[in-house]
Amino acid sequence: MRYLIDLHTHTIASDHAYSTIHDYIRQAQESGMLMFACTDHGPALADGAHQWHFHNLRVVPRLADGVAILRGAEANILEDGEIDLDEASLGRLDLIIAGFHPCSPQNSDAKAYTRMLIRLIESGRVDILAHPGNPRFPFDYETVLECALEHQVAVEINASSSVNTRMGSHDNCVSIAKIASRLGNIVSLGTDAHISYFLGNFEESLRVIKESGLNEALIINRSPQAVLDFLERRGHPPIPELRAHFGQSQA
Repeated sequence: MRYLIDLHTHTIASDHAYSTIHDYIRQAQESGMLMFACTDHGPALADGAHQWHFHNLRVVPRLADGVAILRGAEANILEDGEIDLDEASLGRLDLIIAGFHPCSPQNSDAKAYTRMLIRLIESGRVDILAHPGNPRFPFDYETVLECALEHQVAVEINASSSVNTRMGSHDNCVSIAKIASRLGNIVSLGTDAHISYFLGNFEESLRVIKESGLNEALIINRSPQAVLDFLERRGHPPIPELRAHFGQSQA
C-alpha cells in the first residue's frame, strides 16, 4: 500500500531543517501526496520554533493548491512528562506529537522514561508518540503501549529513524510494531522530513511494517478520513474545509 499522508515534517521554522512550507506543498503536488502535517519542534529545543509560530499557524490555509495541511507541532518531552507548548499553542493546533530530544531528561533509566510517557499520555495533551524506538530513551514498551491504547494515543513508525538519525532504532521499532499489532494500537506514519524531498518517503516504515507483520488496518495514514476521524476522537474540532474536500468518514 502506498501512503499519501505524512504526519511528521519540519520546515525552516526548526533551524536544522532546510525547506519552507511552500517547498513541501510543491513536493506534495509533484509526488501525489494528499496531506501533510507541519510539525516543527517546540521552543525548548535549542533551535525550535517560538510559541508565536504555533499561535500564528492559523494563517496557513487548510488547502493549498489541492494539498491538505494540518497545523501541528512536535513537542519536546520534559521532566515528569510535561511538554514545552503552552495552552494557547495547544488550543490552536490540529495535531500534537511529542518525543524525546536533546532537551529532554538525559541518562535516565527505562523505569523513569516509562513513567514520563505514562504521565504524558494520561495528560491528554498529545496525540502521537514520536519515534518511540530511539535507543537513547528506553522504556517498557508493553506498559506504555497498553496506556496509549487505553487513551487512544497513536504510536509512530518513524521513517527517519535508523536512516539519517537515531541509529540503532530499527529492531526496537519492529518490537514496538509487533506489540502494537497484538494490542490493536493506533499507528501513525511520519517521515520526520527535515527537507521537502523526503516527504512521503516511507521506505523504512514499510520495512518495519513488513518485518513486524503489523496489521495495516491500524494505520491512520491509510486515508484522509481516517486521520480526521482520529483527530476528532482525540477531541480536536472538526475541520470543515477538509471534510468537504475529502468527504465524510469512511468508518
